[in-house]
Amino acid sequence: MAGFVKVAKTDEIVPGQGKMIEVGDKKIALFNVEGSFYAIDDTCTHRGGPLSEGVLESKQVTCPWHGATYDVTTGEVLGPPAPQGVARYNVRVEGSDIEVEV
Repeated sequence: MAGFVKVAKTDEIVPGQGKMIEVGDKKIALFNVEGSFYAIDDTCTHRGGPLSEGVLESKQVTCPWHGATYDVTTGEVLGPPAPQGVARYNVRVEGSDIEVEV
């Protein structure tokens, strides 16, 4: 299933919030940063916490379980205890549809 897949509408995710979406067997965290959308793996590399449920400040999300921080635009880990970053997915908006490339 390669290519862009419609996953949400732009009005479903308010700025400063995230949402977990499933595409096939992947759980992806989709974030709205000041009207721009970004997607990374939803699972923290530390203990598997749901990043979509974390606090989003600017472009940084904090895992709700143990406080690891990630850049939602790149998937890069910014702070411990996570040992590594997560995958990042390309996102595009077509009209009011948000699409993620998987």
